[in-house]
Amino acid sequence: MGFQRSPFAQSLAAKVILSTVLLSLGVVWLTGSALYSQLSDGIEKVTLETSLSDARSIFYNARYQLLLVNGEPNEVVKESVDEIITTSISFGAIESSRELILIKVFNKSEVQSNSLRPDYSFATNALSASTIPLNLRDEISDSAELAYQFAPLTYSNGTTIDSLFVGQRLTIPTSGQYEMYLVFTLANQRATLDLVQNSLFLTGIVLLLLIGLITYLVVRQVVRPVREAARVASLFTNGDFTQRLRVKNSDEIAILGNAFNDMAASLEGQIGRLENLSKVQQRFVSDVSHELRTPLTTLRMASDVIYAQRDEFDPVIARSAELLIAQIDRFEKLLQELLEVSRFDAEVAVLEPTDFELTALVRRCIADLGVNIEAADSQITFEAPNYPVHIRADFRRVERIMRNLISNALDHSDGKPIEIECVETATEVAVSVRDHGEGMEAASLTRVFDRFWRADPSRARTRGGTGLGLSIALEDARLHNGELDAWGALGDGANFVLTLPRIAGNQIVARPLPVNPHRRDV
Repeated sequence: MGFQRSPFAQSLAAKVILSTVLLSLGVVWLTGSALYSQLSDGIEKVTLETSLSDARSIFYNARYQLLLVNGEPNEVVKESVDEIITTSISFGAIESSRELILIKVFNKSEVQSNSLRPDYSFATNALSASTIPLNLRDEISDSAELAYQFAPLTYSNGTTIDSLFVGQRLTIPTSGQYEMYLVFTLANQRATLDLVQNSLFLTGIVLLLLIGLITYLVVRQVVRPVREAARVASLFTNGDFTQRLRVKNSDEIAILGNAFNDMAASLEGQIGRLENLSKVQQRFVSDVSHELRTPLTTLRMASDVIYAQRDEFDPVIARSAELLIAQIDRFEKLLQELLEVSRFDAEVAVLEPTDFELTALVRRCIADLGVNIEAADSQITFEAPNYPVHIRADFRRVERIMRNLISNALDHSDGKPIEIECVETATEVAVSVRDHGEGMEAASLTRVFDRFWRADPSRARTRGGTGLGLSIALEDARLHNGELDAWGALGDGANFVLTLPRIAGNQIVARPLPVNPHRRDV
């Protein structure tokens, strides 16, 4: 009795699906953990910054009010203290999760005299001074500066909540020294993190199920023809040469099916040439397999290996490895742009509109190109409305347009300033990118969007360039029913203006920004 293989070992689809799901599980777990960690750190940072900002404002207001009542009667001071307490509880953006504790500080040398002074100690929700961390009390007793600490807050009913304690010393006229603490509870933040964690968990499960389903559907398309080919081959083994594979498509499997059917027809008509036909078939399959390998993939793998070992090479060879990887990157970029151009030519490019904020996208594109517009010596200035500019468009394509325009301006600005401006109307938005470089001749404006065209083919490109960026940008703009206009003059730089409808697909009825920058005041 022979060894019996399990059904799992005999199923290629099951092995592929299981492997894909297990690998995806690892990726989803790592991604989810990293995302949760970033969200947790971000929420904690925002909470800390907001709480400290509110606390500084509250303590500053308290010191100012107490300064105003210095020398006034106890009744006036008490009214001021009551107002400080009321304001401290209700001031700021997170007052709904804030507690206040005001503790009088008694000096041993002044116990007798302090007993005759008014005591304005106060605590919301009957909180005890013992709930304040001792090291925080020691820290503010040694310094007049504000101090804070994360610690649990315990209420009189035994409930404990993670909180942020912020404290500082105050001097109340006619009463003496006090310790004032603002306690910001973190229950809402914890609930948010729990919601995020549960959402990530459920999303991960759904994603794994979808990945398993998609893998099954994809593998099924490959396994079914293989099983059919195995069935027909077994019939051939038994001498039935009338069977044929059903070929419906024109992909690689169909090529194999046609070749298989041709082989079967030859076997049926010429049994005597079976051996020769087998050799031809083997050679054909070998040649097809070799030709279907993407040369670029082979180059990438080989160059990555060489590049990883460049530190062990001679400096000249190491530099050659760096040049090789850089040129392969350019080759990949050119291939991607050529594929995008082919989609436009085939009229199969489609929009995927989403709602997003345009000025934030422009700022991110500028930052990704290595320019800090907040710096005093920034080459780029960005003028935009001081409120969000929302549009509905294809985020990926609009981002690609802006990257092309800004990168093109950096390449041709010769280090001179670049001005970017964004304006909006009720129906359109427009973004202009203006450089003050060498500019263009009037004749060049008619060809600036042509594929593979350059105003100066001999000029070195520090950022690369394939001559397809502006052509693709124009196609992306027109796919939105928008427009991309160009202006230039020798010695006066160039200006590109992108005009898009607020909602992709609508018609633009005007140009909010003229393409000639010298006519903007007309």
